[in-house]
Amino acid sequence: MTPTRIAAAAGALLIASLATPSIADVVSDWSTAAIPAPPALKEVTVDPATTAVLFLDIMKAGCNARPRCVAAIPNIKRMHDMARAHNMVVWYSLVGAGGKATPDDVVDPGIKPRAGEWYRQGGADKFQGSTLQPILRQAGVKTVIICGNSFQGAAMGTAIEAAQRNYKVILPVDCSAGENEYNEQYALVHLTETGPVNVRNSVTPTRTTMIRFQ
Repeated sequence: MTPTRIAAAAGALLIASLATPSIADVVSDWSTAAIPAPPALKEVTVDPATTAVLFLDIMKAGCNARPRCVAAIPNIKRMHDMARAHNMVVWYSLVGAGGKATPDDVVDPGIKPRAGEWYRQGGADKFQGSTLQPILRQAGVKTVIICGNSFQGAAMGTAIEAAQRNYKVILPVDCSAGENEYNEQYALVHLTETGPVNVRNSVTPTRTTMIRFQ
């Protein structure tokens, strides 16, 4: 084959390859995606003196609008009551109400924050610009237990940042909620299976009924 014909053949091959849809296009391949197996939940034992519980965006307006959040309230309260019984550090992010949310806007009066335990903080990462990091540092906290609404928003965003700051993260799957099952699956798989290695190595999925205390 002459150099001219080789060049022409190469050009034709390039044009054909550019015109062919890539199999890596997630939208084109949407229907072929396989649901991964659920992560294994683990029994955990925590030291109350070095563990904090974070209740993120669990407000009347947001939670009551999501049936999965309403269903999680008994589990959130279980986690709250265990934390109080063991005199643990507890911290809340409050959102909504035009930036003027108060403890009375938390979804259940039985889990209202006490003075000094809350901060008005929007966004997914509750460390950014809030009192969270100073409170954890002052208390000598090494591990955080996260409950949040939504699972794929506040819970996941704060879990990732906690891992980046070298905290161990305990994630009870029954005290965080999303708008639907897919959003919760996405968040859990990302945190425990497909996300950055340092995040996966720091996050332990569990249930509130599987947490024990030293």
